[in-house]
Amino acid sequence: MTDLLTPAFISAFIVACIAGAVPLMLAAVGETIGEQSGVLNLGIEGMMLIGAYVGYVVALDTHSVWLGMLGGALGGAVISLVLLVLNVWLGLNQIVLGIAITLAGGGVTSVLYDQKYGATAPRVEVDRWRIPGLSSIPGVGTSLFSQSGLFWIALALAALVAWFLSKSNWGLSIRAAGQKPSSLDAAGGSVMRTRSQAVLLGGLFSGLGGAYLALLGTSAFTPFMTNGLGYIAIVVTMLARGRILWVGLVSLLYGVTVAVGTVLQLTSLNIPTDIITMLPYIVVMIVLLIFARSVYISPVLGAPYTRGAR
Repeated sequence: MTDLLTPAFISAFIVACIAGAVPLMLAAVGETIGEQSGVLNLGIEGMMLIGAYVGYVVALDTHSVWLGMLGGALGGAVISLVLLVLNVWLGLNQIVLGIAITLAGGGVTSVLYDQKYGATAPRVEVDRWRIPGLSSIPGVGTSLFSQSGLFWIALALAALVAWFLSKSNWGLSIRAAGQKPSSLDAAGGSVMRTRSQAVLLGGLFSGLGGAYLALLGTSAFTPFMTNGLGYIAIVVTMLARGRILWVGLVSLLYGVTVAVGTVLQLTSLNIPTDIITMLPYIVVMIVLLIFARSVYISPVLGAPYTRGAR
């Protein structure tokens, strides 16, 4: 048991926490923007898989993880155009569209991967930023302060979104579109434009989350590798109630449970692998049950908006 307190183990534990938490946080940040505007995106899972695959392909072809992340973000944004056009503009059902995007994203990426990379399964090389001084701290330094620069950019993007949602006129318009869209129209704003921006940003962040999972989490792509992470992002968003800080904290809790599962596999405890795999999802369900009363869902969430309708 003393082996679990070594710097090498602490480093591995922190790395596992980050690898589990950051993709979920990015996807949940995107969903937060969408839900604050009144759009429920059940297609996060598919957008993450598209982002993961596109990011993986771009990173392999360009030998750049940075371009891979950019490609993954653009892939998620392009797929979100389906939701934008069919729901925001044409008013079709968000639930049906979301499920269709998830099924299509999983199916298309698995077929493309099997045809192109199934026999070779190449891996992506990731560069790490080692912060002078801090990176030499045993355990913590070799993990937290030796991450890719993309890790710090992901945190900066989450902080930037938090500021814009709470402090800017754009954030006020987003909340108005999700709470009382008619008031936004009456004030001279555009619900369609505001929701379109939110959907595109939501797809971009979902693609970023998928690309981060593939490139920095595992350094490879695996069909259906999200394993329900998109749906957990929706739960995290509803628990956070629009607060990005809470999105980060709940995502970190998920990352810790993923890391704990890794720890349990290294111990002498005879716990079935299936139970260990289920642990993060069980914890999320428990948290949801505990805080279910505090979850708030806007009455216009998921409902298309028609200007002038009562």
